[in-house]
Amino acid sequence: MKSEKPNYFDLVYQVVREIPRGRVCSYGIIANYLGIKSGARMVGYAMNAAHTMPDVPAHRVVNRQGLLTGRHHFATPTLMQELLEKEGVFVENDQVKDFEKIFWNPETELKV
Repeated sequence: MKSEKPNYFDLVYQVVREIPRGRVCSYGIIANYLGIKSGARMVGYAMNAAHTMPDVPAHRVVNRQGLLTGRHHFATPTLMQELLEKEGVFVENDQVKDFEKIFWNPETELKV
C-alpha cells in the first residue's frame, strides 16, 4: 500500500491559522517548524495561493526581517498592511514595527 505524501500547503495553512491576531510569523520559521526541505519558498507559494481563502490569515506571514514581501499578492497593494493595522500591528515603509516583540514562533507557541 502506497502512503500518501503530506500536502504541504495544507500543513502550512494549519500553522498559519494558529497565528494569533496582532502577531506575525515568518515564512522560514513556518518551514522549519514543518520540516519542509524546500523552506521558506514553499511557504511563500502556499501563502500566494491562500490570499483568497478567508480562513487563512496570510497577512500575518512576513519575511524574516518583518517586511511585507507578500503584499503584491493581495487584492490591492495596501491590503496586507491594512489587515495588520486593523489587528494593532504597526507597519512603516512596508516593515512591521516592533517585529521581535510581536513575532510568533510555532516551535515555542504550539504544543504539537
